[in-house]
Amino acid sequence: MKKISLTATRSERADRFIAAALGGEGITRSRVKKLMDEGLITVGGEVRPASYVLKLGDEISVELPEPKELDAAPQNIPLNIVYEDEDVLVVNKPRGLVVHPAAGNEDGTLVNAVLYHCGGSLSAINGVIRPGIVHRIDKDTTGLLVVAKNDRAHLSLAEQLKDRSLSRTYYALVHENIKVDSGTIDAPIARSEIDRRRMAVLHKAEKAREAVTDFRVLERFGAYTLVECKLRTGRTHQIRVHMRFIHHPIVGDKTYGVKNEEFNLAGQLLHAGEIGFIHPRTGERVSFTAPLPEDFSRVLDILRKRAAAQ
Repeated sequence: MKKISLTATRSERADRFIAAALGGEGITRSRVKKLMDEGLITVGGEVRPASYVLKLGDEISVELPEPKELDAAPQNIPLNIVYEDEDVLVVNKPRGLVVHPAAGNEDGTLVNAVLYHCGGSLSAINGVIRPGIVHRIDKDTTGLLVVAKNDRAHLSLAEQLKDRSLSRTYYALVHENIKVDSGTIDAPIARSEIDRRRMAVLHKAEKAREAVTDFRVLERFGAYTLVECKLRTGRTHQIRVHMRFIHHPIVGDKTYGVKNEEFNLAGQLLHAGEIGFIHPRTGERVSFTAPLPEDFSRVLDILRKRAAAQ
């Protein structure tokens, strides 16, 4: 256990001040909050919440647990690499691939594949199960995901994710005709009170978190609409939950969609087609695109031919 002593030099939220002071240790605000919740960070000898406002001169004690041995094992799983350098790896994730190990998916994940590809060159900030993982996309969502190959890149990308300079554009085919050309869905999301495996829009839930999605109609097919979605926040299942909330669930979504689907699909037609961010080393903005997967394109071809025949 590594012990660090700090003294507050300004009045500021504890998690913000401590994360900034421990920047050289690769500690994020979310990690600071977790350490405070576990009682491993004290202020004036007392356990305080992350939101506690420090006073000038407050003595802060930090205990950093020793890094755990990596549990996820490298596996030779093919990766569709869109871009790679010494700092970042941009991958086009296929449908059905889980991002990181969890109960029920202990291996065969993107993390296992990336560990094999990168060896020891991955950020350790998110711990032993999610090395290098800055953000996630669902198992049955396809598309682009950026992986940090070192802590410096991870901290930069995490900050961009927070201040929304890391942009993500998704394409989705949804049920029914969306009558407006564009719109914004501003509806907080929390764990469903009925089914804990699902998320839901819950305006009055204590733990509901802000969730904002911008959408724009690209094509209309009568009973279906092709939309472009841009995330202002990144909540679990955000686009899927939001589209269901406005009564336009995503085609193929087995959790939030309709029961009787016209097409035989393995998962939702939701694709992370574009990603952009400021490169952690060069400071230049970079962007990448990935084409729609085969099943998504196939359904669009069917709908376009159907529309042309009418």
